[in-house]
Amino acid sequence: MQSTYRTSPHACYSIAWSPFHPHRLAVAGAANFGLVGNGRLLTLSPQGIDQAFSTQDGLYDVAWNELHENQVVGGSGDGSIKLWDLTVPDYPIRNWHEHGREVFSVDWSNLQKDLFCSSSWDGSIKLFTPDRPASLLTIPAAQTCTYAALWSPHQPGVVASCASSGLLTLFDLRVPNLPSSTAPTPGPTAPATPALAVPASPGELLTLDWNKYMPHVIATSGVDKNIRIWDTRMVGQGGSVGGVCTGSLAGHQYAIRKIQWSSHRADVISSAGYDMTCRIWTTQPSSPGSSSQLYVHNAHTEFVVGCAWSFFDEDVLATCSWDQSVHIFRPPFPPPRR
Repeated sequence: MQSTYRTSPHACYSIAWSPFHPHRLAVAGAANFGLVGNGRLLTLSPQGIDQAFSTQDGLYDVAWNELHENQVVGGSGDGSIKLWDLTVPDYPIRNWHEHGREVFSVDWSNLQKDLFCSSSWDGSIKLFTPDRPASLLTIPAAQTCTYAALWSPHQPGVVASCASSGLLTLFDLRVPNLPSSTAPTPGPTAPATPALAVPASPGELLTLDWNKYMPHVIATSGVDKNIRIWDTRMVGQGGSVGGVCTGSLAGHQYAIRKIQWSSHRADVISSAGYDMTCRIWTTQPSSPGSSSQLYVHNAHTEFVVGCAWSFFDEDVLATCSWDQSVHIFRPPFPPPRR
């Protein structure tokens, strides 16, 4: 099983499966590899491209509204965030412009389904609801680029983020020590105390993901080419705020741009990298000394920047690349142990 969709003339930046329709995807794209020019939101079905919405700047990430099957939010290179309703042609139904630099990630909470968050190169994380014209909360997360921020799929109000400083941070929004925001702000203005802070990489940390079955497990990766697994319940040496690395996965030749845990297997994770491959790993090899790498997808011809496991079809993976294509396939690796 493999399907290929062309997104020409826009390079892909991100891909997301619909939580409502088994075969529907949203793709974020940008002209000229996102360096200059406009962007585009695409929706895909088995028949091909269903709809396309243009933006004035590159679109770097997308997420589906967990309460509305036809709504998609996207983060743009001009610092704006747009919400589209696929039944409304041409223009977004909501437009926020609070970040001072590129919005590199957006993520919709699957627990508090009226909330989504964004992260930006301006170092901040912001919380939004579609009903409000301004953000609900601003978290000054880092003094450097915040590449990604993701809601915990297990604990309401908990957000994990990663930054160019190599720091993995967790913020608990239930703790009243974060500065609120009711009006647009250009960027971070005051420090926020994280519930956990881990120096997770010696280089830029580009991506992270929560394990879908183990509430305290997070994977991180980035420029140093290694995927590291963290147990956030364990504190650092001397009781300091931090986590413990319980394993690492190495094999990519260049930086890893995106990782995602499987929707159906607790031990399987995919990684998309600048070496033009998407790799699939297990954190539980079948025997001592056996390889943790289950499969390498090397059909792309440019940077692979996105990977997403299907919510509905077990072991179906979608990848997207700067080669202006989306691949959907079922990797040939062993069936899960029951």
